[in-house]
Amino acid sequence: MSKRVNRVAEQMKKELGDIIFQKVKDPRIGFVTVTDVEVTGDLQNATIFISVLGDDSDKEASLKGLNTAKGFIRAEIGKRIRLRVTPEIEFAFDESIAYGSRIESLLTQVNNESKE
Repeated sequence: MSKRVNRVAEQMKKELGDIIFQKVKDPRIGFVTVTDVEVTGDLQNATIFISVLGDDSDKEASLKGLNTAKGFIRAEIGKRIRLRVTPEIEFAFDESIAYGSRIESLLTQVNNESKE
């Protein structure tokens, strides 16, 4: 990726955290953290990776709430970041945190078993 694409992705990540936390008032959206943003080279599309604190139903409800507010969020990004065209946004779960937690618990389990 080019420097510009990386800068836009980082700026979007920063702004999205603020927008979701302060501006979006949907009660379905729980504790959401923006973990990463991937922007295509032509700056037309952006995939926003989120992590949600809670169980699967909380995750699904938060994703539905974010998808409902997608137009508002995109408009806010357009106001805050000066681009010719604001990228279309898509939300996706970031499974790396859950994966890392699972690996850590397995390593702890193996470590405990080897001590016995």
